[in-house]
Amino acid sequence: MKVAPPSHTHIEALSHLLGTLDSSISEEEALALSQDIFHKTESLTKEFEMTSPPQYHNFLVNIGLREKGLCYHWSDALYTYFTQKSYPSFEFHLMGANIGEYWTEHNVLLVVAKGKPVEEGIIIDPWRESGRLYFSKVKEDTKYVWKHRARRGCRR
Repeated sequence: MKVAPPSHTHIEALSHLLGTLDSSISEEEALALSQDIFHKTESLTKEFEMTSPPQYHNFLVNIGLREKGLCYHWSDALYTYFTQKSYPSFEFHLMGANIGEYWTEHNVLLVVAKGKPVEEGIIIDPWRESGRLYFSKVKEDTKYVWKHRARRGCRR
């Protein structure tokens, strides 16, 4: 599956949303993080050889025709990548919904302003649309009820 490269409009929209997390966040840092999120998503889409819809891709992983691409592969890869980068105004967390439910559990990366509660963060979810980045404020993502996944190694 080939995903179109991120548009300037999408990068700007995420950058703006990141900037709303705290008044101390510079436009430059928000833009750099937004660009990095989109580019890492594009890289992982290729690495995971994503197919659509994501549930079909999960099937391919589960029967061994794809190595990775389940939602937690995405969230873990993004979390590992971004916690090793230097974004002084931001923290990164793992979030989950329907934890323990085989067919409906879902995992994402969360970006918050440094020191702010996870409930004020932004969901980063490339799995949901097969490599096309979905993002929104936690409270505005009504499809899921998110919980912090601190036990999965997420620092708090």
